[in-house]
Amino acid sequence: MQWSDGKMRCRWANPGNEKYIHYHDEEWGVPVYDDHKLFEMLILESFQAGLSWECVLNKQEAFREAFDGFDLEKVCAYTEKDFERLQENPGIIRNKRKIRAAVSNANVFREIQKEYGSFSEYIWHWTDGKVIYETGLASSELSDQVSKDLKKRGMTFVGTTIIYAYLQAVGVIYSHEEGCFLEHCEGKH
Repeated sequence: MQWSDGKMRCRWANPGNEKYIHYHDEEWGVPVYDDHKLFEMLILESFQAGLSWECVLNKQEAFREAFDGFDLEKVCAYTEKDFERLQENPGIIRNKRKIRAAVSNANVFREIQKEYGSFSEYIWHWTDGKVIYETGLASSELSDQVSKDLKKRGMTFVGTTIIYAYLQAVGVIYSHEEGCFLEHCEGKH
């Protein structure tokens, strides 16, 4: 498909949504090493389960506000009052189980940070710091392994498909499709 700016993009990018175009062009597939961003993306990907990424992306700012800017320590300290506040927030996805998972996953995230020095060290150790190039998949042996390990540590809403999407989002897996103007631009968005 030819876009109005003359660039070709991955088929999944919605040409009618500026946020989605920006996400595709500037964020998706760019290697992330910052724990704050890795935490935000993990929480957002877990909310995607059963929904489209576009739906979550459209609510990203509301999620940031609702989850205290994805401040890990604040999210780890959430109480029943916070659960109620989040469930009543019309700006986010108000799934009770996903909200509870976000808080319990935050605590596991923090434990992984303590064990590895950072969550970045943990997530990148699976590939020895290398980016994996592959397209057309929804899961892989890598996402199976990471998902299994996160579940063993106590995380939920981290199945292999969610983790594969997460690894793509944070640039561990680079999946811009053939013909996309970013197909051979890993890390250079």
